[in-house]
Amino acid sequence: MAEIINMPRLSDTMEEGTVATWLKKVGDKISEGDILAEIETDKATMEFESFHEGTLLYIGVQEGETTKVDELLAIIGEEGEDISALTSGGNAPAATEETTTEAPAEEAPAASTESAELPEGVIVVTMPRLSDTMEEGTVATWLKKEGDTVEEGDILAEIETDKATMEFESFNSGTLLYIGLQEGESAKVDSLLAIIGPAGTDVSGVASNFGAAPAAPAPKAEAPKAAAPKAAPAAKAAAPAATPKATNDGGRVFVSPLAKKIAEEKGFNIADIPGSGESGRVIKRDVENFVPKAAAPAAGTAAPASEESFEEIKNSNMRKAIAKNLAKSKFSAPHYYLNVEFDMDNAIAFRKEVNAVPDTKISFNDIVVKACAMALKEHPQVNSQWFDDKMRLNNHVHIGVAVAVEDGLLVPVVKFADQRKLTQIGAAVKEYAIKAKTKKLSLEEMEGSTFTISNLGMFGIDSFTSIINQPNSAILSVGAIVQKPVVKDGAIVVGNTMKLCLAADHRTIDGATGAQFLQTLKGYIENPISMLL
Repeated sequence: MAEIINMPRLSDTMEEGTVATWLKKVGDKISEGDILAEIETDKATMEFESFHEGTLLYIGVQEGETTKVDELLAIIGEEGEDISALTSGGNAPAATEETTTEAPAEEAPAASTESAELPEGVIVVTMPRLSDTMEEGTVATWLKKEGDTVEEGDILAEIETDKATMEFESFNSGTLLYIGLQEGESAKVDSLLAIIGPAGTDVSGVASNFGAAPAAPAPKAEAPKAAAPKAAPAAKAAAPAATPKATNDGGRVFVSPLAKKIAEEKGFNIADIPGSGESGRVIKRDVENFVPKAAAPAAGTAAPASEESFEEIKNSNMRKAIAKNLAKSKFSAPHYYLNVEFDMDNAIAFRKEVNAVPDTKISFNDIVVKACAMALKEHPQVNSQWFDDKMRLNNHVHIGVAVAVEDGLLVPVVKFADQRKLTQIGAAVKEYAIKAKTKKLSLEEMEGSTFTISNLGMFGIDSFTSIINQPNSAILSVGAIVQKPVVKDGAIVVGNTMKLCLAADHRTIDGATGAQFLQTLKGYIENPISMLL
């Protein structure tokens, strides 16, 4: 008897799943324990094994398609068994027996239409999920164009996610037959991004019938307004060497849509920006790195003082993610704040001695990171995470260090910070800061923090409060070291102090627990030699 296999719930928060890869095809023999498919959940891509034996008679969700938990995924039964009644109704009860018998003729073929129309050797490439919180992506730059040969491992495009702009490499070889999203366009995860296959293959039907394909490409061919962008690639293909770099010599200036948009927002003349892309094409990084020459303001161009003006800047995926996550944290976690001021005289002397050693350099921030890591080991309640039904006390210490970048904020993670030397922490933080500013941080380097530090001391900020970086339970705000009169041994002397503010989640950290953590932290920072004992 045929067995209906539904989309499994592979995580506690999973509501729908995407079939990443089928490891069996219709007609294959299935044994109990065989891996049927790889299912992409809201947390990871996981193997899904069969609990039944028989023949795979039907696949209800093709690779790249998404469906809700408990919806029809596949059917296993005896070879040759009639399953038309099952495929017509899936796992939903039929209204009447009559509709159940009529539906197979119409619905069964539709389930495999996309599969049937996919030419041999053609691979549909969808918008990848490049971060655990990514819901949509924007194509920043295409590094391949239609007609180019693509090898496995080649970088196809740069994709802007909610966390960073990342390179997206191809896992297939062939010819890039179709590009579904132009530079600067956005689409949901699993939407049509590109099609790769044998050269000369007609994939127009695949592109037009793909369920997640964006609606924008269709009107481009019809609307007169869209005709101009189409002409630019053609002109470039006809004369790729026409302009070795973007200049204002009267020739055509090749520029990506995203670079053009950013240049307009910044008020740059695109003809003044040297292009580093193919055939001198100006791309996003050229605009971001461009420094305009100072020019005298033209007479009469200034807006009248009484005139109101503004500009609108489209929110980047990173900015939208920051807004969403921090608003959720602020309004779901009951924050409270503990403020302290530490004596930094010993820390200043300690850092000076350490940096006197050849090829050694540490910062005050490195001292704070190390001190926090050691204090967290003594106060695991501060190194915790809140869930609706439980609290997790982490035995490991992974400290996130907030880094400001042009588009927003990134938090690379120094893992096992309590086990690292000060010089190792300094090297790691410096490397991550450079990667963050050049958009080279990997997802692995930004995940897994158990505590976060935000330092604005280098900007001269004395004190401030931060919003907890969930799922952490606390974040430490670090201010500048300030020289001022202090009282020592009953006398007023010149001293150096630093203000810190601990923002804590009251669900996991009581006020006394937070205060005890800060007392331990004070001991380490005011006497940093104790961290080496």
